[in-house]
Amino acid sequence: MIIQVVRIGQRLVRDDRVTTHVALVSRSFGAEKIYMTEVNPEIKDTLYKINKTWGGNFEVEFIEKWKSIVKKKKEENFKIVHLTMYGEKINDAQKELQSKDKLLIVVGAKKVPREVYELADYNIGVGSQPHSEISALAVLLDRIQNGSQFDRTFPNAERKIVPAKNGKIVKASKTRD
Repeated sequence: MIIQVVRIGQRLVRDDRVTTHVALVSRSFGAEKIYMTEVNPEIKDTLYKINKTWGGNFEVEFIEKWKSIVKKKKEENFKIVHLTMYGEKINDAQKELQSKDKLLIVVGAKKVPREVYELADYNIGVGSQPHSEISALAVLLDRIQNGSQFDRTFPNAERKIVPAKNGKIVKASKTRD
């Protein structure tokens, strides 16, 4: 399954950290790329440093207009999944989403334009109470991959966390792959 994410908008100052965390969750939970509008360019540097240290080749692309990416991905047979509190219950849609080959997940910051709802193939709600877009993205990515994202390896990692019941174990590679 190919998974990509588009982040629409950013509330100045407050959202640098939130947008960075949307990108980090996208990366660690199995997406291969994130498109971002209206962001601090330092976020891209942060993600590339994460790739260098922890491995992988997650991509970050800055875009001017979200609509052109959504339309392009629709033409490439991606299914557009818009995360919103007002959408269909994730419990009712997850099996269908699991069967798709290509997903573009739209994550808003401020109020998203009505057109996002109309262009989306799925408007998905994770819970029916106010919550973080970061948590909604993590839940969605976990549900559509049944936890398999946690079995992935990240090539060329300089460091790797070794799961342990107690303590912190980080393995440093002697040479990069």
